[in-house]
Amino acid sequence: MYRERVTTDLPVTVCCEPLTQAPLSVEQAVTLAARLKALADPARLRLISLLAASPTGDVCVCDLTEPLDLTQPTVSHHLKVLHDAGLVTREKRSTWAYYSVVPEALGAVARAIAPPL
Repeated sequence: MYRERVTTDLPVTVCCEPLTQAPLSVEQAVTLAARLKALADPARLRLISLLAASPTGDVCVCDLTEPLDLTQPTVSHHLKVLHDAGLVTREKRSTWAYYSVVPEALGAVARAIAPPL
């Protein structure tokens, strides 16, 4: 079976410390803003949740339309935004694309915005 692994240009880590402990560089701020913007949509948050909860770790785009009650082109658009932000990976299998969450990217977002302890 032909499989093509497609990745993003955004780095997986945002920064080493939460933004409350050290100023972000321009690059870190751009990356973090892109990820937060991508997550700031109810459908995209649900997609992340569905992908993260998948027992196999990846889900075909064809299996995401019904739970979201959205058309395939709309789901694909939302997944592209998440992919471009580095939050999900995409793997082509025949004519379908399978998506999975990038846990390190989500963790980096969480760490960056975590309040000081």
